[in-house]
Amino acid sequence: METVIAFLIIFGALVFFHELGHFIFAKRAGILCREFAIGFGPKVFSMKKGETTYTIRLLPLGGFVRMAGEDPEMIDVKRGQVVGLLFHSDGKVKKVIVNHKDEYEDAKIIEVERADFEHELYIEGYENEDDRLQRFELSDPAYIVIDREEVQIAPYDRQFGSKTLGQRAMAIFAGPLMNFILALVIFIVIGLLQGYPVDKPIVGELTEDGAARQAGLKQGDIVISIDGQPMSSWTDVVTMIRKSPEKPLQFQVKRNGQMIDLTVTPEKKTIEGETIGLIGVYGPMEKSVVGAIKQGALETYYWTKEIIVGLGHLLTGKFSFDMLSGPVGIAVSTHKVAQSGVYYLMKWGAILSINLGIINLLPLPALDGGRLTFFAIEALRGKPIDRQKEGIVHFIGFALLMLLMLVVTWNDIQKFFL
Repeated sequence: METVIAFLIIFGALVFFHELGHFIFAKRAGILCREFAIGFGPKVFSMKKGETTYTIRLLPLGGFVRMAGEDPEMIDVKRGQVVGLLFHSDGKVKKVIVNHKDEYEDAKIIEVERADFEHELYIEGYENEDDRLQRFELSDPAYIVIDREEVQIAPYDRQFGSKTLGQRAMAIFAGPLMNFILALVIFIVIGLLQGYPVDKPIVGELTEDGAARQAGLKQGDIVISIDGQPMSSWTDVVTMIRKSPEKPLQFQVKRNGQMIDLTVTPEKKTIEGETIGLIGVYGPMEKSVVGAIKQGALETYYWTKEIIVGLGHLLTGKFSFDMLSGPVGIAVSTHKVAQSGVYYLMKWGAILSINLGIINLLPLPALDGGRLTFFAIEALRGKPIDRQKEGIVHFIGFALLMLLMLVVTWNDIQKFFL
């Protein structure tokens, strides 16, 4: 149960901040955001605040921000259709009732002649077979009620497609961008709380039963030399130890201003086929705001590079398809990492956030990178691609991604449980 909770918290945080990036820049551009969702499938929680409905859905496979106009607006009424109108005190229409009109006693029933819900914001029609055409202005906001569900009408200037290419691209790119920012912040917080490694020849924490503690080394000792060789960095110390398994080493250290000579014999360990020496000691850690920011940026860059290289190896066949993991594999890995402590779990979350950002930037349909690719084509052509054609491409891409997710999930189940 703890594994499930840890996975859901990490997953929820990564998706939340990803979608928050989309949401913030869409709102800044004036786009109506109908829904902010974590997960897919049936709703398990729903709350409306302002003009946005916030939902948590059953399947932890991602999330979305539903922006008005991303898909062709389906909010419309046709000529000859009978609807009910509810009004504000100023006489403007606040709700257009499409069905179940008899449930609204105050509704004015009209037969629609014409309506414009995007530009001029009005509806015209005939009341009770009256041959006089009446025109009613829509308020802002106004709602259309279909099957008792209210949907806010989005004027064209509140729709995704009305915005500049730069505004639309930023609303999409902001999702992955937020994942990189989140990872950077997490690494900085780790540096502030735990400290960050520095390349100085100073002894850090020691393991309980390691050769270093047994030989008398203490945290804070400054390593002056090993076997007569001067040590100017922690890298020098590690290099000397690793190449000397089961070989007694003469350490000269400075402790509280005094020089002390110690003999330390590294234990022999074989790791990934390489035999090395270990003495059970960690490098020095320091804490400072500037250093934590610098280390956070370096960690973010390092893991971004590693993940991109890994994807390249996957595409070129150097990595097996079996190495891919879906939600099940990530949950299992999260359980293992959580056992190592909260800082390891935080770092794991940061790495997953970078992973999510990179994956979403791939130029594949249904992903943010696919959307950005269409914007690039629009910039080159000088005009947008037909929205219906683009929608079909993204729909097919989404279906294929869901199929891939099912395959990867089944692969994880076989790997870990069968």
